[in-house]
Parts: sequence; structure tokens; C-alpha cells
Amino acid sequence: MKATPLGLFVALIGVVVGGIFKGVSPIVLITNVPALFIVILGAFGATVASFEMRATSGVMKAIARALFPKNMQPPADRLKTLVDFAGRARHEGILSLESEVADLDDPFMKKALQLAIDGNDPESVADVMRTDIRTLKARHKVAADWCMAYGIFAPTFGIIGAVMGLIATLSHLDEPEKLGYGISAAFVATFWGVFLANGIMLPLANKLKNLSSEEVQGREMVMEGVLAIQGGQNPRVIEETLMTYLPPAEALAIGAAKDG
Repeated sequence: MKATPLGLFVALIGVVVGGIFKGVSPIVLITNVPALFIVILGAFGATVASFEMRATSGVMKAIARALFPKNMQPPADRLKTLVDFAGRARHEGILSLESEVADLDDPFMKKALQLAIDGNDPESVADVMRTDIRTLKARHKVAADWCMAYGIFAPTFGIIGAVMGLIATLSHLDEPEKLGYGISAAFVATFWGVFLANGIMLPLANKLKNLSSEEVQGREMVMEGVLAIQGGQNPRVIEETLMTYLPPAEALAIGAAKDG
């Protein structure tokens, strides 16, 4: 099971089970429709108002990516590919990679190598790749900021829902038997505001930031490798340089395997 759905599920179970031990029925929380409307729609509306419409239209795809991220090429495999290309380019020339590049599944690596093979100068290739990475980070930031904004607005609308519930309850002071239920129902909105923020939207925002960081690091690794290949560096030096992008344990395992 993916980490993000598992974590969100554990958080939900913890809150529900803890509430039951405290004597709070989950039915009370999900049947308070006015509280759900105030918090969910109120926070959504405030978040939509904070961004361009295209950001909101694309956020569901980003959330799906956070919940079920696609399997990216492992950094060790990317390193091996670049080192193999470096060895071949050093012995046969960079033009010998053209047939191999066409079969690459990584579009960023494919584009970078093709630019190098086409004879563009290293500075131009680096500029294109840096621009690609910069725009990628900007796109990813919008989705993470959207989820973060929802997480900021939700507790505030929870307070608004609680205040409205208390206003409605205090209007029935001549009916004491309704006061207890009315006060408890008023705080359901506060619960949903805090839970939606801290149990769902803020974790999703953090996951999107982490996914973006991983993808950016992978592209930076490719950029450095391609520029080194284009510069004719020794494959051994390229490998040692790119291994710094790997987790320490993985880098040590590769080194131990080579020594063995």
C-alpha cells in the first residue's frame, strides 16, 4: 500500500477510535450536514478565490499523483544509464548515442542527450535543462500551495461554523433541553475544519512538495551527467559525481558491489 493513503487512513482511524473511546459517535460527525457545508464548501470557495481557475482544475490530478505516485526510474538505474552512455561516447563519440537515445523512456534525459548530440554548445544545453527544471518546480508549487491554502482556510471556516451553531443554540435559551445538543453540534464544524487541515490537506501539500523535490533532484542528476558526457569526462569521474545524488546506503551498496 502507498505511504500517503496508508498514513491518511491511520490518521482517520486514530481520530475515529479515539472519539469512540471519548463517547463521540462518528455518526454525529458525518450527519451534521450544515457543518460539512460550511467547512468544506467555505474553505473550497476561499481557496478557489486565491488562485487562477486552471490551478483548481489541475489540483485533483495532482492529489491523485500524491496518493498514488507513478513509479519513477530509480536513481541507481538512471546513474547506470548515464555512465554507460559516457563510456560509449568516450570511445565512439557522442554521435554514437543517437540510436540509443531514441529508445529512452525518460523524456527529460532523451531531450537533454538529443540537444547534446545535435551539436549545441554546453551552455545552451544547460540553459534549456535549467529552464525545464525551473518551470517544473513552478507547476508543482501551485498544486502544493493550493492544498496548503485549503489547509489554512479550513480551521477558520470551522470556527465560523461553530459560531453560527452557537448563535442558533443561544436563540433557544428558553428550551434548556436543547442547549447541550446544540452546543455539541456547533463544535462539529470546528472538528471538521481542524481535521481536514491537519489530517488531509496539509499532509497532501507536504507530499506534493516531496515528490517535486525528488523529481527535480532526478533531473538535476541527468543534467549534470549529460553535460559531463558532452564535455568528454572520464566515465569513472562521472559515476563518482552522480553517486552523490543517491541515498548514502544505496551509494555504499553500489560501491561494495563493484569492489566485490
